[in-house]
Amino acid sequence: MPTTLLQSNLPGLELIHRGKVRDVYALSGNRLLIVATDRLSAFDVVLPDPIPGKGEMLTQISNFWFGKTAHIVPNHLLHTPLEEVLPPGTDVALYRKRAVVTKRLKPVPVEAIARGYLIGSGWKDYQATGSLCGIKLPAGLRQAEQLPEPIFTPSTKAAVGDHDENVSFDAVVAAVGKKLAEQVRDATLAIYKWAAAYAAERGIIIADTKFEFGTDEDGKLYVMDEMLTPDSSRFWPADQYQVGISPPSYDKQFVRDYLETLDWNKKAPGPHVPADVIAGTSAKYAEALQCLAGITLD
Repeated sequence: MPTTLLQSNLPGLELIHRGKVRDVYALSGNRLLIVATDRLSAFDVVLPDPIPGKGEMLTQISNFWFGKTAHIVPNHLLHTPLEEVLPPGTDVALYRKRAVVTKRLKPVPVEAIARGYLIGSGWKDYQATGSLCGIKLPAGLRQAEQLPEPIFTPSTKAAVGDHDENVSFDAVVAAVGKKLAEQVRDATLAIYKWAAAYAAERGIIIADTKFEFGTDEDGKLYVMDEMLTPDSSRFWPADQYQVGISPPSYDKQFVRDYLETLDWNKKAPGPHVPADVIAGTSAKYAEALQCLAGITLD
């Protein structure tokens, strides 16, 4: 059965970051231990109720994609057994499917987003300006419509509780330099195009997705953190897709849609989520894992 973990506790290891979902610990040899918990964030707010098994599903689908796309962009994964790094007495079974050992990289301070369809904040920006992150789009596009070509639409990296904001490519250049900005953009679009074609063969549309990147001491670029998960992507069943509506999804849009029915200002603290929405979200994640990767968490 999947395990449940709201917050990791690994005495003896240095906790360097507790994010919206992941807890990150320092290891010797310029390595990290990254633990995906079952926390769920929506609208950049961490909700109080865990989604059982979510961290395991996120880790397994990320590992799947990291392996599939290593020929396009290298990733941060190391294949160190967890038994070698977890503190003595730790329940290894609790962490086995939700924790990975990785290279310790210097994060690129940008959310690298690829969009193939017009939805979410992109749809809202387009309605207001006809553009998205400084990119002028054709007039007359409808909600959830496929874009003529996938586009790179970066955003700021917000702290826990703050909101990411869409920015232009020029803003990324100003932040990290032209060469690195172009590398991030090109890597983002290359991975997205490959993964979108792969998913399409399995009846799933990847509407958009978000990557994080880091560089090593030599300046080499790696994709890191998570990859093409239901937390970082919009997955739509192709047989239920139609233009003009927000399609049903295999991702946390299920929770977002519920939260949109509440009188909530989208600021912390987040509201409790009913048991049926928790169960439904878990089922959506599990279905995505099965459809895309052929993995079932027993």
